[in-house]
Amino acid sequence: MRTAELREGLRMALNAVASHKLRSMLTMLGVLVGVFSIIVVMTAVRVLQSKIESEMSGLGANTFAVQKWPGFYFGGPDGFEKFWRRKNLTLADAEKLRERATMALNVGVEDEFWQGEVGSRYLKSTPNVTLRGASPGAFPAKNWIVTEGRPLMEQDMNSARDVAVLGYNLATNLFPFGSALGEKVKLDGINYTVVGVLESKGASMGGDQEKFAIAPITAVQNRYGRIWRSLTILVQAPDSLSYEDTMEQVRGVMRTLRKVPAGRDDDFELFSNDSLISQFQSFTLSVRLGVALISSIALVAAGIGIMNIMLVSVTERTREIGIRRAIGAKKRNIMTQFIMEAVVLCELGGIAGVILGILGGNFAAYYLELPPVIPVDWTIFGLAICSVVGIVFGTYPAYKAANLDPIESLRYE
Repeated sequence: MRTAELREGLRMALNAVASHKLRSMLTMLGVLVGVFSIIVVMTAVRVLQSKIESEMSGLGANTFAVQKWPGFYFGGPDGFEKFWRRKNLTLADAEKLRERATMALNVGVEDEFWQGEVGSRYLKSTPNVTLRGASPGAFPAKNWIVTEGRPLMEQDMNSARDVAVLGYNLATNLFPFGSALGEKVKLDGINYTVVGVLESKGASMGGDQEKFAIAPITAVQNRYGRIWRSLTILVQAPDSLSYEDTMEQVRGVMRTLRKVPAGRDDDFELFSNDSLISQFQSFTLSVRLGVALISSIALVAAGIGIMNIMLVSVTERTREIGIRRAIGAKKRNIMTQFIMEAVVLCELGGIAGVILGILGGNFAAYYLELPPVIPVDWTIFGLAICSVVGIVFGTYPAYKAANLDPIESLRYE
């Protein structure tokens, strides 16, 4: 009986919304804006978080990075000046760190130096291939596994050889008819001999993460300069148990190398997968709270608008209510009908807001060439809030409709 009553209330609510299309659309607009603002920001945040996770997941097990620059910075230019004044991290710093950080399993360096089109004797690539300079220690630290050929070696570094290891996608695109080993590839006008091809990581994070070439950091620095560029130093601990101790030892060694006085803050940054993601979440917390507050105000304003429209609807349908009461409808039936109508208005606006919010937030995913993100938890939360708004702001009009005098309602013109 209750199910049939709810089904009938839903049918009547949909008919009422359909019979006043323009009014219903204007009423839903406030709910749409409130839900859209929540969903678009949360979707964009999730996309950026997935981008960070995809980049940091390239680190091998128990690996952290040492950098000059912070992972995120949302302050003004005055605050950023202190990072700019820091000394660059150099290849010499990495070598000294490797000698003194006795707990580290591997120490390597890596940085991006160039991006553009790469050519082989068969084909040319898309113009978004990156050239990375690296040392042999970067391969285990970055979880680069060579399946064909060999990784970079110390001899390549010492002689600054023009050799390269290709990402799987780049190798298969440039050499579709056979192995890339021993072939030449042209990057920024320079021919490099292919000595290795990396294992495929799959296309789960967008596909283009394997379109890169790795050359000895010494050869790349000779070509592009080393004065103004700060490198990323990668450190891999032996295991998870010694991870924190290794990080503290590296921190101490770096402070000594860079002559940081006791009591002063580090003039470098240490990043791990978890620390970078937690920093991103803390930096975006204020944004999410601000959006939630603004969206709440928009939803309250939309709820007031819905209450106003529902009161008008009660007045317009006074005679209909009287007829329903006269043929046996109870107060409960009338209240269910009007509350259901308010909830339907909110949910339709909420669904439209969710769809537009997901589409808007995923523009960032499209731009970053990442798979789209659907924040299921926030979608459910947004639609639940819509139902609450509909019930709260639809209860008074429904109560007023249910308590109309049937006889007076039948006389209403």
